[in-house]
Amino acid sequence: MKSEDRSTDRASRGPAGLRAGLTSYGDDGFSLFLRRAFIKGAGYSDDALERPIIGIATAISDYNPCHGANPGLVAAVRRGVMLAGGLPMEFPTVSVHESFSSPTSMLLRNLMSMDVEEMIRAQPMDAVVLVGGCDKTVPAQLMGAASAERPTIQLVSGAMLTGTHRGGRVGACTDCRAFWGRHRAGTLDPGEIDEVNSALVGSAGTCSVMGTASTMACVAEALGIALLGSAAPPAVTAARLRVGEATGAAAVDLARAGTPIKQIITADSIENAARVVFAIGGSTNAIIHLTAIAGRLGIPLALDDIDRWARDTPVLVDLKPAGEGYMEDFHRAGGLVTVLHEISDLLHLNVLTVTGRTLGDELERARPVPSSTVVRPRTTPLFTDGGIAVLRGNLAPRGAIIKQVAASPELLCVTGRAVPFDGVEDLALRIDDPELDVRPEDILVLRGAGPVGAPGMPEAGYIPIPRRLAERGVTDMVRISDARMSGTAAGTIVLHITPEAAVGGPLALVRHGDLITLDVPARRLTLDVSEEELDRRRSELHADGQPVASRGYRRLYVEHVMQADDGCDFDFLRHAGANEVL
Repeated sequence: MKSEDRSTDRASRGPAGLRAGLTSYGDDGFSLFLRRAFIKGAGYSDDALERPIIGIATAISDYNPCHGANPGLVAAVRRGVMLAGGLPMEFPTVSVHESFSSPTSMLLRNLMSMDVEEMIRAQPMDAVVLVGGCDKTVPAQLMGAASAERPTIQLVSGAMLTGTHRGGRVGACTDCRAFWGRHRAGTLDPGEIDEVNSALVGSAGTCSVMGTASTMACVAEALGIALLGSAAPPAVTAARLRVGEATGAAAVDLARAGTPIKQIITADSIENAARVVFAIGGSTNAIIHLTAIAGRLGIPLALDDIDRWARDTPVLVDLKPAGEGYMEDFHRAGGLVTVLHEISDLLHLNVLTVTGRTLGDELERARPVPSSTVVRPRTTPLFTDGGIAVLRGNLAPRGAIIKQVAASPELLCVTGRAVPFDGVEDLALRIDDPELDVRPEDILVLRGAGPVGAPGMPEAGYIPIPRRLAERGVTDMVRISDARMSGTAAGTIVLHITPEAAVGGPLALVRHGDLITLDVPARRLTLDVSEEELDRRRSELHADGQPVASRGYRRLYVEHVMQADDGCDFDFLRHAGANEVL
């Protein structure tokens, strides 16, 4: 960015420090007088109050073990801010954890984003550090900060360490699903599953595989909104604390430069981040979150773009669920820096980062770790044709997603009978019924689990294998839904079918025994039923079938949430420019 552009932007920001965003009493002098009086009551000196103010959004909660090490990390940020001459000011926001959010964390992502946005707007700060890591935290923080338009830097919590079970290394949460699958199949007894339960989570931090949390950590780094090298260090390490201190110091420089978030997150950096998702074998959830972040800034992002970029971006990272390793292995292999060097020819290297330097400049300063089996060279990728594919057809007119790198190759082009379930309650009730008419070659269909239908689009797309098939050794089947899937899960699973069944999408028309064709190479998902028959079924749908909520945030959610291809954001939060792709 040109120096005169930065000067102009600083001048347009208005009052800084403690003078920014004064409470309205009809007398600005009195407003500042009162503010200074109260903050001095907390022991602050006049010298401290004249420094650049760096807000630190913490999202710490006893209900959020992903953020269990964050108090120490926040202390490191404070140290970095003070060493650089700034004044750190912590503030809490909504904190959302996957396993402690009912009915689903996705229902609360937009609420957290609104909280982050309004707290940044309401309180005086010259820049903000967003500290968090659990799946919906980083998306919510970046969505809120994008709307607040302040200088912003992201600091992720870091992944947990792995544990040990009977001599083997285990970690959350791909192994959680694998062991539970064995337990459901009857090959793991109750005593051993209890042992596993105590071993899977080795420390505080986010999941130790390339799930949604780790994917979004890499997305933040690729966007340039987090420091290069900051995604991979585990939560409970000295390296993570050093990243925290460096982030605090960088926040002060960012405040002095006055660089707004919209100059960091641009259409080019969004493409960079999307390509990183594919290269690391990242979570399908990242597509929804990246779309929502882009939408807050008026940046068009279509599923056709996603598929086009994915086709020529190889999967290079050998981590679960697509591979075998864990995040601590990724850290030792140089983390995302190594990946960025490998795919640098696919990236926009001239994009600005929070350091004030370009991504290309940053990569020149940060050398990759050579000869790693965790990060493959371009010549020997884990998967050549993009980790994620976008499907279309009469079952998904606006698109659907499959993580093909985590699917069974023999199931990527099949035709099978539909076995539908109407919502997660019906699924839980019937999936293990010994009388269920289901065969290994069938296609399991879950509907009514989308943004509106659930509500909140739960991670129910990882439909369990029916018990009686699991007991026969079946480990994968084609499963399709309007739901999401955990980034830690694997299988031949089609997700985010849009529009969802609850708003009249074609998934609502599927009947037991209908033939469905999945053809991933051709990017097709079709219901093999005539248009005449589909029209007849459509006429029989109940007009009052769409879910409603009587009050509060759930009512707001159901009435205003958009579909998956628009990032599941609220329509009134989306930047006006982003509506051009609707």
